[in-house]
Amino acid sequence: MIEISGITHSDNPRVVVIGGGFGGLELVKSLAKAPVQVVLLDKHNYHTFQPLLYQVATSALDSANIIHPFRKILEDQKNFYFRLTEVLRIDPDKQEVVTKIGHLHYDFLVIATGAATNYFGDEVMEKNAIAIKSIDDALELRNTILCNLENALQAGDEEKLNTLMDFVIVGGGPTGVELAGALSELRKHVFPKDYRELNIKKMDINLIQSGDQLLKGMSAGASKKSLEYLERYGVKVWLNRRVKSYDGTKVTLDSGEEIKTYTLIWSAGVVGAPVNGLNPEVMLKGGRIAVDEVNRVKGYNNIFAIGDVAAMISEEFPYGHPMVAQPAMQQGRLLGKNLLRLLKDENLKPFKYDDKGSMATIGRNHAVADLKLFGKEYKTQGFFAWLIWMFIHLISIISFRSRLIVLLQWMFSYFSYDKGVRLILGKKKDHGGFSGEK
Repeated sequence: MIEISGITHSDNPRVVVIGGGFGGLELVKSLAKAPVQVVLLDKHNYHTFQPLLYQVATSALDSANIIHPFRKILEDQKNFYFRLTEVLRIDPDKQEVVTKIGHLHYDFLVIATGAATNYFGDEVMEKNAIAIKSIDDALELRNTILCNLENALQAGDEEKLNTLMDFVIVGGGPTGVELAGALSELRKHVFPKDYRELNIKKMDINLIQSGDQLLKGMSAGASKKSLEYLERYGVKVWLNRRVKSYDGTKVTLDSGEEIKTYTLIWSAGVVGAPVNGLNPEVMLKGGRIAVDEVNRVKGYNNIFAIGDVAAMISEEFPYGHPMVAQPAMQQGRLLGKNLLRLLKDENLKPFKYDDKGSMATIGRNHAVADLKLFGKEYKTQGFFAWLIWMFIHLISIISFRSRLIVLLQWMFSYFSYDKGVRLILGKKKDHGGFSGEK
């Protein structure tokens, strides 16, 4: 196989980073002034701000506002190269990464491939459900929601009408809760105007959670309040239920209960997305890679893993750190500094997670937040938590232009009770058997 072309040979060590998510991007940025050559490999040419994917899926934001090209983000970084490709495997003996466009030598390799949706081995579920892990997923979900209502106008019987207008969300974490809240806002403020011929009150939103509380990992107060908000919005929350099967039209629960729907949204968990070529002994349950306290893959001197794909097992975190953005970003920044220490033959600094807390928004003016600041914990719900959620997400978006556009869109939606991006573009799930065509 040929070598990837166009990347100049340098006297400086080459750091190859696989994956441009939160961790990979922070690592690349932290090496901007380092005496290294940095090569980022990703199957997309953009970084996705995943916490706002649900807003793309529910027509609140345009996809362009939460994705940003790597070349634009890092245009001023002189030691940076990017190649759009899919990594097939790594060869630790040759110190090479093998991709679809060729192979590439590395001095240091960082695996930052993130996570994929976890269907727990259910291939039928994977085929019929819609995930919410990528921008393509979000657009597919938006298209499906809107197409369902368009098709409902032509439904020949009441059962098909209800099946088109009912939605099931599996997973009561932040994504599931935020999706349920956003869908309920569409049902209340937008769809009655867009689809005057339909009785939108018949649109049911079901949220299924396997445990006895929502937002597992947050405080009991946040869990209780989120349930209260969702029930106030008319979302039917099913606690202590597991989805046994879904055939594209019918959801069967472990309790024997059934829900008819053409749209099941799966947000019930993620699994690490490792690359091939590592020693099988470092692969842990859930597709995560075993790393030491400096994020070095166990058994290797120059291969590291950060973020969702990395499992740093400790007494405090027996299953590894939470698979969310903050640990990935912090690991990326620290690893950048540690690589510099490594080049200087200095001791590496172990990673210590600075947990800043969690939050989730449940529709207009309602959110829950468990924050950890300056060694103290702060818990708040309602309007103030909603403002905090908006502020933190707004400043976390990469480009100033996107921040401004998102702020303006949020302000427009807040005062107009409208969602402006109700466009059907691209693929959709069409379990209904028709697409508005006679």
